[in-house]
Amino acid sequence: MTAWITTQIGSSLMRGQRDSGVVDAGVDHGERAGALRRVGDLVLPHRGGLAVRQRGAGALLTEAGKTTVSTNLAVGLAQKHPQQVVLVDADVHFGDVASALNLEPTHTLPEIARGRAAGDSIALKGVLTQHASGLYVIPGSESPAAADVVTPQDLGTLLEMLRGLFEFVVVDTAPGLTDHTLGVLDHTDSLVLVTSLDVPGVRGLRKELDTLTDLRIVPGTKHIVVNFHDSSRGLTIADVEATIRSTVDVAIPVSQAVPLSTNQGITLVQSGGRDPATKRLREVVELVAPSEETGRGRRGRRTRT
Repeated sequence: MTAWITTQIGSSLMRGQRDSGVVDAGVDHGERAGALRRVGDLVLPHRGGLAVRQRGAGALLTEAGKTTVSTNLAVGLAQKHPQQVVLVDADVHFGDVASALNLEPTHTLPEIARGRAAGDSIALKGVLTQHASGLYVIPGSESPAAADVVTPQDLGTLLEMLRGLFEFVVVDTAPGLTDHTLGVLDHTDSLVLVTSLDVPGVRGLRKELDTLTDLRIVPGTKHIVVNFHDSSRGLTIADVEATIRSTVDVAIPVSQAVPLSTNQGITLVQSGGRDPATKRLREVVELVAPSEETGRGRRGRRTRT
């Protein structure tokens, strides 16, 4: 999934949709567990999600390029909304947001989520890592073992605190429907779901979408991004849409600029490049926080390459 992003998109679009959470009050933990058993193991290695939440409204696998999408989205939002965006690395055990942004954090998710700062908004902002773009970041743990102390409840409490401090809270989740990811969804207004252009990834995304429907977890809105789009791979965007029974919003092409950007720790939206991948990543930013003119001009349209 939001590779999930927890996001909310527009000032009026999402208002009032999720004041009490995305999970239907009629769904108990037994129903949720049963639905997960019916679809089987959903921790699949080809997709991920981002969740984005905006104040006042009611979250990616490496193979799918989930963290590339989340970091570029968060930096792009920070460029449009300085000092008003925070990125949370909620891939609790194996997150690599700090590496992708070339950050050396002093404080990481476990100590922030479990420490005193989690209950004090002034102290919380003081322990966040700041990126050169003006983006605030809560990096993942330094080791898988260190992350074991973070519970889904800890993560939810932290997200609620952050929503009072920032206009946009972007959450880079682990792939699949883990307990932590389901916890993030309880605090999510919108999802950006990322999949790679291959059969396992697309089928996995379909299972996740079906599971969310089964669980009656209904975000205010969702966007679907296909990464590593290449017409020579034998799959088309139409094939993806037919499988997942939903529209693909953006298809990001294969680009040599992406691994170079990752290795340098500089997001493509920072670089000012004009290659197709950078343009598509900027379109993801516009999906989440459309400019006034863009919102009017692109209403009802989708992007393909």
